[in-house]
Amino acid sequence: MTDKTELNATHRELGARMVDFGGWDMPIAYGSQIEEHHAVRKDAGMFDVSHMTVVDLTGEHTRGFLKKLVANNVDKLAKPGKALYTCMLDENGGVIDDLIVYFLREDFFRLVVNAATRAKDLAWIEKQAAAFGVTVRERPEFGMIAVQGPNAREKLIGLLPSEVQEKARKLGKFAAIEVEGPNGMPLFLARTGYTGEDGFEVVVPNTRVVELWNLLKDAGVAPAGLGARDTLRLEAGMNLYGQDMDETVSPWEAALAWTISLDEGRDFIGRAALEKHKADGVKRVMVGLVMDDKGVLRHGQKVLTAHGEGEILSGGFAPTLGKSIAFARIPAGEPGAVRVDIRGREVPVRVVKFPFVRDGQPMPGIVD
Repeated sequence: MTDKTELNATHRELGARMVDFGGWDMPIAYGSQIEEHHAVRKDAGMFDVSHMTVVDLTGEHTRGFLKKLVANNVDKLAKPGKALYTCMLDENGGVIDDLIVYFLREDFFRLVVNAATRAKDLAWIEKQAAAFGVTVRERPEFGMIAVQGPNAREKLIGLLPSEVQEKARKLGKFAAIEVEGPNGMPLFLARTGYTGEDGFEVVVPNTRVVELWNLLKDAGVAPAGLGARDTLRLEAGMNLYGQDMDETVSPWEAALAWTISLDEGRDFIGRAALEKHKADGVKRVMVGLVMDDKGVLRHGQKVLTAHGEGEILSGGFAPTLGKSIAFARIPAGEPGAVRVDIRGREVPVRVVKFPFVRDGQPMPGIVD
């Protein structure tokens, strides 16, 4: 059985092409995927991300539990509402999932984890939580809409009651607040996203999610599907779990070293393995690739370097750039002249730093 979000019928009424995504029936596009991509880069678009899993953790030892559970240090979260991106690792330093932690109260933290890893994540979190007396509560009664783009925040804020608009406007990046939304609906408003643009990810009761979607649509926010979400996040240099990293990959190999806090005295799960991996020398690295020739870089293609073969992870056409880009995992060391094997033809590519796009504009050196 495929799961459906509360917006499923709404997507179908809008003529969306639906696909199975991690066991969920989700919209890939409503019309032109490229137009949806540009709507987010230039104005405002919205995505149904109700398939994501909201997990609430409560109990007096919740902070201590999270210091053990995740590789980044939740002590960075000193002010209620602040959020932290991190990886949850196994004992071997492999990535079980990447997630966001929100600090709401000293005895209340909220996690948002990936849809495809829901069962695995919940089982792991519950297993680790037992020793800390932390209550783990999944919140399936919530839906979630991501509103993204340079005009996204103002379009959503315009729907809020006048007395909370300024509070929402003052919300800093990577932070969240609970506010009253239009027509009294309760909203958890997080200034986070997966597109490289500003905006909000809005947690809303499932009973009100269709109402909020329609209000946003009437305010000029364009519905966008998973196709545009994928090209946007790739341009923005953001990993996709299962494609760019998984349990067989450490954060060192997934360009996620910045999410690891090797702070003194904190023994998080996977730390010993990570430290050994680093001391032994990381053999593979994740890089960005740009192809100036015609064609498309795709997952699974072989990458040829001076130190041996690598592989394309996420790849595709980047609408903002007008050319194909990819993440690849390749042997460490100076790669030399890099080529990608596309159906037996060795096509030259450039190794670049990502993100490829920031604030709607190509980063220096991406477009020659």
